[in-house]
Amino acid sequence: MEIYAKRVNQLKNPLGYMMEKIVFSWKVRGSRGINQRNARIRVGKTSDLNEQSIIYDSGFSEKLSSIGTELELSLQPRKRYFWAVTVRSDQGEEISSSVQWFETGKMEEAWSAKWITCNKSQERLPIFFQDISLRGQVQNARLYICGLGLYEAFYDGQRIGNEYLAPYCNNYNEWVQYQTYDLTEVLGKNGQLSVLLGNGWYKGRFGFDNDSESNYYGTDWKLLAELHIQYTDGTEEIFGTDESWLVKRSTIYFSDIYDGEQRDDTLPDLPEEKVMLCEPPLGQLTARLSTPVTIHEKFNPVNLITTPAGETVLDLGQEFTGIFSLYVNEPVGTKIHIQTGEILQNGNFYRENLRTAKSEYIYISDGKAKMIQPQFTFYGYRYVKIQGIKRLNKEDFKGLALYSEIPTVGTISTGNELVNKLISNIRWGMKSNFLDVPTDCPQRDERMGWTGDAQIFTPAATFMSDTYAFYRKYLFDMASEQKQMNGKVPQVVPSFGKTGTSSVWGDAACIIPWKLYQFYGDKTILEDQFESMKEWVDYIRGIDGNEHKWRKEFHYGDWLALDHPLGGENGFMGGTDECFIADVYYAISLGIVTKAAHVLGKLKEQEVYSKLENKQYEWIKKEYYTQTGKCCIRTQTAQLLTLEYKLSHNLDEARKMLRILLEESDGKLKTGFVGTPLLCKVLSENNMDDLAYELLLNEEFPGWLNEVKLGATTIWERWNSLDENGDISGTQMNSLNHYAAGAVAEWMFKFVAGINIDEEDAETPGFRKVIFTPRLNRKLKHAEASYDSATGVYRSSWKFLDENNVCVSVEVPFGGAANLILPEANEELFQDRSNPIFTQVKDGICILKAGKYSINYRIQEKDFTYDVDCSMKELLSNETIKQFLGSSIPLEHLPKEFMNLSLRKLAVQFGSVQEEQLNEINKLLKTL
Repeated sequence: MEIYAKRVNQLKNPLGYMMEKIVFSWKVRGSRGINQRNARIRVGKTSDLNEQSIIYDSGFSEKLSSIGTELELSLQPRKRYFWAVTVRSDQGEEISSSVQWFETGKMEEAWSAKWITCNKSQERLPIFFQDISLRGQVQNARLYICGLGLYEAFYDGQRIGNEYLAPYCNNYNEWVQYQTYDLTEVLGKNGQLSVLLGNGWYKGRFGFDNDSESNYYGTDWKLLAELHIQYTDGTEEIFGTDESWLVKRSTIYFSDIYDGEQRDDTLPDLPEEKVMLCEPPLGQLTARLSTPVTIHEKFNPVNLITTPAGETVLDLGQEFTGIFSLYVNEPVGTKIHIQTGEILQNGNFYRENLRTAKSEYIYISDGKAKMIQPQFTFYGYRYVKIQGIKRLNKEDFKGLALYSEIPTVGTISTGNELVNKLISNIRWGMKSNFLDVPTDCPQRDERMGWTGDAQIFTPAATFMSDTYAFYRKYLFDMASEQKQMNGKVPQVVPSFGKTGTSSVWGDAACIIPWKLYQFYGDKTILEDQFESMKEWVDYIRGIDGNEHKWRKEFHYGDWLALDHPLGGENGFMGGTDECFIADVYYAISLGIVTKAAHVLGKLKEQEVYSKLENKQYEWIKKEYYTQTGKCCIRTQTAQLLTLEYKLSHNLDEARKMLRILLEESDGKLKTGFVGTPLLCKVLSENNMDDLAYELLLNEEFPGWLNEVKLGATTIWERWNSLDENGDISGTQMNSLNHYAAGAVAEWMFKFVAGINIDEEDAETPGFRKVIFTPRLNRKLKHAEASYDSATGVYRSSWKFLDENNVCVSVEVPFGGAANLILPEANEELFQDRSNPIFTQVKDGICILKAGKYSINYRIQEKDFTYDVDCSMKELLSNETIKQFLGSSIPLEHLPKEFMNLSLRKLAVQFGSVQEEQLNEINKLLKTL
């Protein structure tokens, strides 16, 4: 028996984070028991948790939940606390966790340090510094620091910590984060504390409207820092930024998120300057919420290319987001110019789709051998063009992937290598765009936290990685923006002054926290965001009135769908009425607020928003559906929304229409941002797995595997970002590294592998209960997935042993439960009580407790036969039938739109076939 994943506020041993609430969580594995009987949490001031140090002891209690127990603790600033949990199982086992810790920041404590700045007319980036003279042996040392735009801190030239791009990107007008670093091991002797500042998001060029946006939040470099030292003799000392600090200049003379960095090591040293005191930034200074952005994977170039244009280009083999290191040893004055790009065109380096972003690094050599590395920028790239090095060795270059701390919790693999590559592409799309903010793309002059992209991808991301803390910071920022906009959710967060909004995009304020609650079961995310959620629907309500004016505002609709009558595959807006989508998402958000109010015990709000929700759904049915329940909007996405949210009393009509629409598009999708996340999921939920798998496995345009076959290593922004020849289809808005369409990973976890939950069940969140719903597919051969949920690890796999026999295996963690729906199983299979999988069966559903289960069985034979009432498409999919019909029907002249008609209809309408002949053909078809 083992206790693992011990967390405070979903963080492992958090140092200096914002801690308005303290929530403990843990998981158990390797137990004979299947459930927690009770647990005990102890919190103390020393790591041995002795009686004198204990500040809280819950005693053994059945009320302590492993997925989230909030405790009321009286905490002091700048204090490390230790804790452990002891768990008793229902089999009498008892085990205590290893001791963990969390440490508070300054909390409400006043800062003794002062905000300082320097002369901004000098473009070379400033280094603020002060000498540190220790007066004894150091017992503890902490650095509390915020530098704007960005900072890196050093002690005696040694970099402090392993984070990049701190203090990160947020709405600086409302809040500014400081970070806490443990310098106990660093301060072994006297030295110099120095801080290099860059421009970053705070005062650099950033936005997407033009190429000259800069200084949106501020124009000055600003620094605030306190070094707190506790000596072994019990005394304390603080070194804080003030007038005594000095400034020297680095050799970095240009730094920008979009345009990269420029450094000239031949520049002469400049005289030291005195610092100046300055006003603090507008936003409130707070402890951090951002999880660390650090270097993860390191990439060696797979190829050094001399292009047809004579360029020297390195191929890293994988598109990712980050920086690089390069060993240089060139003569004094040599200019080394490095540029990054996503793709080659005609074999040559290409960067036109980056628009105005220069995405470069320029270095002027001082003649010394060294390793160079950017400090205050990042790149989205696979290819690197390098000029200025006479004899470049690919071993001298290393790509460094940068992204936030999002530990992997879910894996999935199949028997199809193209699908496995797609899964890898989705994961890399996420890593590339989870750099502090869930961005749309990491390479061009945008890189912004588009809310629509974020909410679309949340379930897929959370199946793959632990995203709670990452999204919590984003949602906190979203709520801060709403305070300035009367509840409106801007289309990008942080907004950088962009005040536009839209349905689906703004609905992220409701959808993301609700999804996090479903996945983690921690209701504090709903407590933290409830006002934000409510303010968003109240904002819509204020516009909507009694005349339904909300739908008349601008809305992105089914963005980048392929079915707009004017735009087509190269357009932006989809073919589904934006008014319909806006009305539906308003109802969805009202429903989420209603459910959240129920979870939080806010009965008054629950009643108010429930009435509004019901009223909105009634309006939708009246406005967009006929009396027989048929949706008046004939698009794939409209049918998907109808089925997902049960908008009609005649869902059979929607199922029928969705199948027809897919048949009309040759089994291809035409969906965009609204429809794509629902597509395969809704098909599987409505017994159309055949169509869902056809979409997944389609290797032609448009489709996921089409991108893979064209060389994608991440997810594209558009279905046709490249054409069939591998040529960029346009440069106005064309990224090869987005994640929105990667939302299909949610369906893959839920239905391909089968780790599913009842989304309507708000009583057992946090994956306390799973519905295993694996769906077989012979072309896929097998699938397996694991998901380390808030409860523990669920596993599910299936594999064809031969044409007719499969093996299905599942695992339920300690504290979990599951219903298993065995795919394509014969009824007699459930009579076998020798297998533990059938210990408890109800209505063909196996009810499982914690444990491992496996079964081999023969799948149910399908009673499908061909006849004259089958569509021509179905008949011609059989080669024997195709040859038979081709002898009497000129198939090459058969209009495409006739393919969905039955042979009987065609024969009666256009042929001279008599009823007797039709019956003979029918008998023959049934034998095939």
